[in-house]
Amino acid sequence: MKLFDPNIERVEFEDLPTGGTYRGLDEMKAHITSGRATWAEGSCHPERFLVAGDKVVVFVHVHVRLKNKTEWIDGHVADVFAFRGEKIIQMRSYLKNEQALEWAGVRDSSK
Repeated sequence: MKLFDPNIERVEFEDLPTGGTYRGLDEMKAHITSGRATWAEGSCHPERFLVAGDKVVVFVHVHVRLKNKTEWIDGHVADVFAFRGEKIIQMRSYLKNEQALEWAGVRDSSK
């Protein structure tokens, strides 16, 4: 939580149980806690990072089983972190890499 600006804005896509917009440290902490509480087990692993000015795009492999479910969710998302100085002022998650890259204003040269 130390990396987050006190006025952080977190936007998570609506397809998730905790999808929505969260503002400030209290809402961010509650969001992280409630999001992980939906998991029975699993992990999220960053696979690649792109840095563009004050933004960092992180491509993440998600492998999670939700509580009361037997099937696993296995997929990829992209998170974008916007910085002001050393603090994260925005964090946005996307199902499609292209959406994350567009919001971050970067072109992925690895393709």
